[in-house]
Amino acid sequence: MTDFAALLLADRGQPARRLTLLTVSGFAPWLTAQSERARAAAAAARFTAKPGSLLIVPGEGAEWEAVYGVPEAPLGPWDLAAAASALPGGSYRIAEAAPLAGLGWLMAQHKFNRYRSTAEAEPARVLLVPGDPTPTVRLAEATALVRDMVDTPAADMGPAEIAGVVQDQARAFGAEVKVITGEALIDAGFPAVHAVGRAAAAAPRLIDLHWGDPTHLKLTLVGKGVSFDSGGLDIKPASGMALMKKDMGGAAHAIALARLVMQARLPVRLRLIVPAVENAISGNAFRPGDVLASRQGLTIEIGNTDAEGRLILADALTLACEDAPELLLDFATLTGAARVALGPELPALFTHDDDLAAALAAAGTATGDPLWRLPLWPGYADMLKSTIADLNNAAEGGFAGAITAALFLDRFVAAGTCWAHLDLFAWNPVTKPGRPKGGAAMTLAACWSVIIARFASVNR
Repeated sequence: MTDFAALLLADRGQPARRLTLLTVSGFAPWLTAQSERARAAAAAARFTAKPGSLLIVPGEGAEWEAVYGVPEAPLGPWDLAAAASALPGGSYRIAEAAPLAGLGWLMAQHKFNRYRSTAEAEPARVLLVPGDPTPTVRLAEATALVRDMVDTPAADMGPAEIAGVVQDQARAFGAEVKVITGEALIDAGFPAVHAVGRAAAAAPRLIDLHWGDPTHLKLTLVGKGVSFDSGGLDIKPASGMALMKKDMGGAAHAIALARLVMQARLPVRLRLIVPAVENAISGNAFRPGDVLASRQGLTIEIGNTDAEGRLILADALTLACEDAPELLLDFATLTGAARVALGPELPALFTHDDDLAAALAAAGTATGDPLWRLPLWPGYADMLKSTIADLNNAAEGGFAGAITAALFLDRFVAAGTCWAHLDLFAWNPVTKPGRPKGGAAMTLAACWSVIIARFASVNR
């Protein structure tokens, strides 16, 4: 992984070039105060401090320094990303405290080169900032973990490898992990996880991590870990399978968030639950019309084998609620309907708790990591009715797919639990500064901000 700690440093007077951050409204006063050579450079480049534009000017006591255009509003996480890509290698100093913008500076220099025979070497751009950069560095590490897991093809990020990532984090931070594999899932009470994953060559798994003082308040994170989704017997077309290596994106987010909790030594009793499967096709694949058991005891008629993520989450959420956590968050690349409603950049949030919804929305705005609440509309619950079982895994008709999926999960969450479900894309469809096409962390910063606010001072 990229050594982010070497790229974002506290400013202690180290040698560095000055990087001036300039808004359009501040351009004219700045220009007036500059030397004739600097004004000539700005005129030649037609520089007006438009956000994302870069100007190199003669410096005072240095060969040159840089000026970079930023928005009028407070700096967001991606406002310095283009600068980190465009500047020559070296060290740069900014006078402003910009903790959010440090994330984009770091992520612009993170590359996924695992499968390249020759990785193009790039010079490091080091940013010196006021204050402690540690929280930003840790968030960048967690963001990179999500990206790298999602970008890794299913052949190298199957259920066993997902379990391996969790075990690596456990070793790093002193957590305990239990992994239930294959046929043992049935005896352990995870029939839906087993049913979805049994057709694959790689056995399904239930990954269960515990960390922290058992007397502390309980925080539980659940992530959908479908390493590849063929659709099962309701097979997807080729175009629908193209990105399905990312269907474990929910698990990647839950694992990365767990890493942040443990790394900060937050005073909580953390539990991380990841049902990890491949939804494959073989002679023993579960079928449309089958009725599956669940850990909670509800029976589920299979209306569509391509609605498999909610099945494995049903068992995982039931397990999570057996501990009565103070806060339960689940992350899943669950529905295309959420993308139709909100697009690829805006994850859908579902919760019964208005205070939690407000906190997550505010944190999303504050961290530049937005999400949008959709309703757990009870009027749509009838769409999940089955004539032969307790409920169907796929709603009839094409309406409200993200909502009915969330309502399905809601049936497996104990009443009164402070729970939020995040339906996210985990993918950048186009390249933007600091955000290459590929795996993407979404809601990570927002959820981390809420968790810190809720638990940081408790039990200390």
